[in-house]
Amino acid sequence: MSLSQALSIAMSGLRANQLGLSLTSSNVANSDTPGYIRKTVNQVQTVSGAIGAGVTVTGVNRELDLYLQQQIRTEQSGASYADLRSSILSSLQSIYGAPGNTGTLETAFNKLVTAVQALSTSSDSQSARIGVLNAAQSLTQQLNSMSGGIQSLRSQAESGLNSAVNTANTAMQQIADLNAQLQSGNTTDAAAAALKDQRDQYVDQLSQLMDIRVIDNGDNQIQIFTNSGVQLVGAQASTLSFNPQGTVTPNTQWDADPTKSTLGTLTLNFPNGGSLNLIQTNSIRSGTIAGYLELRDNTLVQAQTQLDQFAANMSSLLSDKTTAGTAVSSGPSNGFDLDLSGLQNGNVIHLTYTDASNVQHQLSLLRVDDPSVLPLSNNATTDPNDQVIGIDFSAGMASVTSQLNAALGSAGLQFSNVGSTLRVLDDGIGTATVNAASVTSTTSSLLGGSGEVPLFTDGNSLYTGAITAAGQQSVGLAARIRVNSQIVGDPSKLVQYSATTPSGDTKRPDFLYQQLTTGKSLYPASTGFGTSATPFQATLSNFSQQIASAQGQAADTAKQIADGQDVVLSTLQEKFNTQSGVNIDEEMAHLLSLQNAYAANARVMSTVKQMFDALLQI
Repeated sequence: MSLSQALSIAMSGLRANQLGLSLTSSNVANSDTPGYIRKTVNQVQTVSGAIGAGVTVTGVNRELDLYLQQQIRTEQSGASYADLRSSILSSLQSIYGAPGNTGTLETAFNKLVTAVQALSTSSDSQSARIGVLNAAQSLTQQLNSMSGGIQSLRSQAESGLNSAVNTANTAMQQIADLNAQLQSGNTTDAAAAALKDQRDQYVDQLSQLMDIRVIDNGDNQIQIFTNSGVQLVGAQASTLSFNPQGTVTPNTQWDADPTKSTLGTLTLNFPNGGSLNLIQTNSIRSGTIAGYLELRDNTLVQAQTQLDQFAANMSSLLSDKTTAGTAVSSGPSNGFDLDLSGLQNGNVIHLTYTDASNVQHQLSLLRVDDPSVLPLSNNATTDPNDQVIGIDFSAGMASVTSQLNAALGSAGLQFSNVGSTLRVLDDGIGTATVNAASVTSTTSSLLGGSGEVPLFTDGNSLYTGAITAAGQQSVGLAARIRVNSQIVGDPSKLVQYSATTPSGDTKRPDFLYQQLTTGKSLYPASTGFGTSATPFQATLSNFSQQIASAQGQAADTAKQIADGQDVVLSTLQEKFNTQSGVNIDEEMAHLLSLQNAYAANARVMSTVKQMFDALLQI
């Protein structure tokens, strides 16, 4: 080996040592920098013939476990979803309150029951009547307040989605820009490693917002997809668009049909001009964005439905009256006469008949005044055993009988009317036998001669269960429910049910107490209890306890899941930091090693110089 070759080798060593010192200095300086990945020199031996010719630095390594990094991103997405859900459900639990505590729906309802019970024992007491009204108003205010709190959380989710979309768009654009910079520059130097660190930070930020999958295409280029397979970033970045709506109310709902949707829709716009509705296709399944969507469109809607159904069933239990039909016959045909004079939009005619095969059928003939909602589905009522037929009453009784004959004539039933009296008969030849018929209508008069009374109203209107183009009347009822203003103006109507009601009569208070305490209702599966085939049935008290208990359990479960997810993420992050983060002690030890190597290479150069000097002197 010549002296020149030895000098060249020593110089290559010094250059490698200098780059190592530079990277060690950078590692130490960035030990607390978020997202910084520890860097090391990638160097290889160079060979000239059969003899080593020195060392060459081929690039800069990022001490990174890609598999562990992807695991962390998956857990980040899950943790963001779980933490958001836990936070919102905790807020929702605060709105509901703990079972048995003051300021809860259960407590307000129990106070009304107690007040009505007191009225039953002292029906002529003015203070007892005022007590019922005060308790009823407190209950409606509790429902109004809880409904407002739920909609406030939905509004928070709507605005949160808008903010998350803006953050996601920034992250995706930055990733695409950094892809471009890395493609045009040196792919192995320290600058490229720093750009990769920046890009990873934006990818991590995006992983908190949605579930993503990162594919490395080589040459420092990455592509990003959702786990459902939708591309977010390629050569260019796609963009998310969200059209946040104004005030969120119980009646504002997302719908796949943009003409019906009254909440913001999340759309992905591709660089080539195409677009995809991410909500309709369920393309985002985890992360903050998925959490907000789930809460806004499902969890909080279900919570509102629980309150609405409580308000609706409470109103109906006190105001709806079921009247059996009068048995009639005409020649060989038998059936019933039904008085429909009190039937209102949303009220129901119940009809039971047996066909020639001895199969019994239960029909719910539901009055509608808006023909645009027809035909109705069987979900229009909660009864799983009935067949629902919507009948348009807007054109009068002649039209009603015509619709009924068209719908059920083939089943062997005949309909006719005299004024507001509807007659239903079998055909007299055994095709069908009418077993029973009744009408359930909402009492509108305070002096109707019965215990039923519309104590609660939908704003200034009766609650009848109406179905219109705007939807079911029950939706948002908890936000609108009021105590009947006529009763507020005349509390005696809590007792007086006719012009000749005797003093001290307890018929109406007894009826109210009986319905509030023992009256049972069916609750649809949309409340989160039961199923469409086996709906949940309960008294008002049991239902109020059920929703408070279920909400408490949901909040506790969500917190446990969030805590567990956070532990997993923390463990992975700690492992990642141990491997890829900067350890000052290790860097100091590496610094000493570089110092010794640098001194040794310098000594080689000094020795070669001395040998050259000796040769020159000769």
